[in-house]
Amino acid sequence: MKLQHHTKEDPNVDLTSLIDVVFLLLIFFMVSTTFERQAMLKVDLPEASAVEDRTEIPDSLELVIDAEGRMYLNDQRLIDSEEKTIRAAIQQAAGDNRELPLILRADRETAHHHVVTVMDVAAQLGFLNLSIATDRSDGPAE
Repeated sequence: MKLQHHTKEDPNVDLTSLIDVVFLLLIFFMVSTTFERQAMLKVDLPEASAVEDRTEIPDSLELVIDAEGRMYLNDQRLIDSEEKTIRAAIQQAAGDNRELPLILRADRETAHHHVVTVMDVAAQLGFLNLSIATDRSDGPAE
């Protein structure tokens, strides 16, 4: 009796279709995903050279920071520049109106952290309209 000797073939797995499916899924997720980062606080930065003179100022809150870091809300000096003091003063002045424009005026010598603290408090309170005021300049002196 003569038996035939069978050689075992290695199984062949074709990965081409699997790679195609994974590639199509990757393309689908890349196209359907939006990479939009939304800011918590909208900041309007005016250009100082293009600012028009306003004759009518709407009801708003104006927070002024001088060079030493003293803060004034609508011409009334705050006790200190602590975050809780700023929050309490803004809440008292604005009440429940979070759409009231908040104008921030800071001296050019003001420490940066004072401005950031005010912006952070405004964001936490939910203010939508924050403007950073600048002085009008006619360009460099010649």
